[in-house]
Amino acid sequence: MSVLDRLRSIGPGAMVAAAFIGPGTVTTASVTGARFGYALLWTIAFSIVATIVLQEMSARLGLVSREGLGEALRGQFDNPVLSYISVALVVSAIGVGTAAYEAGNILGGAAGLATITGVPETVWGPVMGLVAGALLLSGRYRLIERVLVALVAVMAVAFVVDAILIGPDVGALFAGFVPHVPGGSLVLVTGLIGTTVVGYNLFLHASNVQERWHGPDELPDCRADTVASIVVGGLITMAILVTAAAAFPRGTDISDVGVMAQQLEPLAGTWAKYLFSIGLFAAGFTSSTTAPLAGAYATAGALGWETDLSSTRFRAIWGTIVAVGIVASLVGGSPVQVIVFAQVVNGVLLPIIAVFLIYAMNDRDLLGDYTNSTAANVVGGLVTLVVVWLGIRTLLSVAGVLQ
Repeated sequence: MSVLDRLRSIGPGAMVAAAFIGPGTVTTASVTGARFGYALLWTIAFSIVATIVLQEMSARLGLVSREGLGEALRGQFDNPVLSYISVALVVSAIGVGTAAYEAGNILGGAAGLATITGVPETVWGPVMGLVAGALLLSGRYRLIERVLVALVAVMAVAFVVDAILIGPDVGALFAGFVPHVPGGSLVLVTGLIGTTVVGYNLFLHASNVQERWHGPDELPDCRADTVASIVVGGLITMAILVTAAAAFPRGTDISDVGVMAQQLEPLAGTWAKYLFSIGLFAAGFTSSTTAPLAGAYATAGALGWETDLSSTRFRAIWGTIVAVGIVASLVGGSPVQVIVFAQVVNGVLLPIIAVFLIYAMNDRDLLGDYTNSTAANVVGGLVTLVVVWLGIRTLLSVAGVLQ
């Protein structure tokens, strides 16, 4: 297959990238760059590898078994009690998580538009939510995919050009890929990994590959799409961190990414402000579309409902999630608090999903010859240990044991 054909096959993986590069990622990467400079770039590099490992498994599960992750989870347990517990966990945690992310996504994207236009976020928020809802209501998967791929490209251009305009310290940039944890940075290490390796994306990917490809013979195309899209998503996150690291003295605290866009103007001109704001809007809109979609795939699959885009139940799930985001945007408030809550939910749920995913990927009845190799299990196990650590840290932070 030619390079052009490979580019044309990009889609489901780009939707995953669109989902994890939301306002939460923009916020976390900006805060990290401003506070610790380039020192934690290695964390993003690790996150890219970890995300590729887990998303490849999820995509392979969907493509080979023709089941979503929710359906696979529902069918793995013979014990009805365990089955009901797993379904309840997915429905409650994914539902709550995507609804919380949706509020942060809409508020974050609205902040980008407010910076560009001067129109308040409380006006732009509902508009964004309604447009995202209309796109999903179309029921046309390829249309949704193309819009999201285009916006990922917009983000890539906006944030990378911004980083170039600011002018990074190249030597310090490369030094940032050497693993090192500065004092007080562990929370942000956790945050950077947690905003990239997102539990609900595993449900999204297992389902959306079935919309694009039709069987195991197309697995090479699926893998190429996954790797290329997630690498591009990771590079966008790096560009955001680099922009903040180059723009602000090390140790600067950023509490509002909308304000950060304005602060770039005197340093690199009006274009830098507008590029960052456009990127923030694109991040918010893409995530505002993918979070409800992921929540619907996970919930409908776990409950045994139809996962068709035109299904009434499916639409009711994503519609509820979008509505929560719109109401939150009308109320206003700080998107940072909402995003932090969503990250807590993700941190608790992700280890459970990762463990289950590896368990399912070794089920020969489900996957036949496409089960995990020993090497895949080892790498997946190491990634899972890291996300288990993230989950434990999240719980200890909520309990007030760690700061």
